Amino acid sequence: MRFLELSVLLSLFSISSVQAADSKAPKPTKPCTVTSPSSGSFFDLNSIAIQPLEDGKKAHKDDRTESWHAKGYDYGANFTLNFCDPVIEGLKDVVGVDKGMWRNVSAYYTLGGKTYSIGQQSAEPVFRGRKLVLNYTLGSPCDSTSSKHSRKLIDGDDDDEDDDDDDDDKNDGGRTGGGGRGRPKSGSDKKRRKSTLISLLCDRDSLPSEASVAFVGASPDECTYFFEARSAAACGGVSNAQQSLGPAGVFGVM
Repeated sequence: MRFLELSVLLSLFSISSVQAADSKAPKPTKPCTVTSPSSGSFFDLNSIAIQPLEDGKKAHKDDRTESWHAKGYDYGANFTLNFCDPVIEGLKDVVGVDKGMWRNVSAYYTLGGKTYSIGQQSAEPVFRGRKLVLNYTLGSPCDSTSSKHSRKLIDGDDDDEDDDDDDDDKNDGGRTGGGGRGRPKSGSDKKRRKSTLISLLCDRDSLPSEASVAFVGASPDECTYFFEARSAAACGGVSNAQQSLGPAGVFGVM
């Protein structure tokens, strides 16, 4: 009997040693996931990342056929975004973004008939303290549109209060159109670009595949856009690797 117990202990020690060696080896990180450095909870946002339908496939009842939306209210424009993946809407003529990058836009808005990117795709959620956030960068140039002026024109207030538009045109890096609203010429990428910061909050009352997105505000220079997203996907849990049975579990079974 003692020999049997000794054999079992040696086997478990061998398993533990192998697992320890494997844990030292770097493991590939699944896109759109992150582990909290403070709590150790595992977060997987893939359930709220909208995927386009495959060619020839018909949408089922529960399939979402559009990206997530957020009302801009007093901003004058509404927003469309996705989590970790590009928006599934086919975008064209995105201001100040190379054509080859249109398919990688993860957040945008339309204003005055033009489409402005507020960030390229990123599948790397991170923690800022205890806050789970997703950051998109490299959108349309911050000065590619005078958004405040454009929204005044939409509201019918063309008061020409900025008398330095001519100076802006001279210093706009060769962009076409007045008020700096055209696309920049190549080689002018030193300019600041629009970005998006999404704070993800836990909502245990929602389904894992559902999310509620709200526009919080924009920086005074309208270069950074802030959103809050509530979803059960932001509540965290245990990863599949953590759920696997280890030596302690074997002892429990015995």
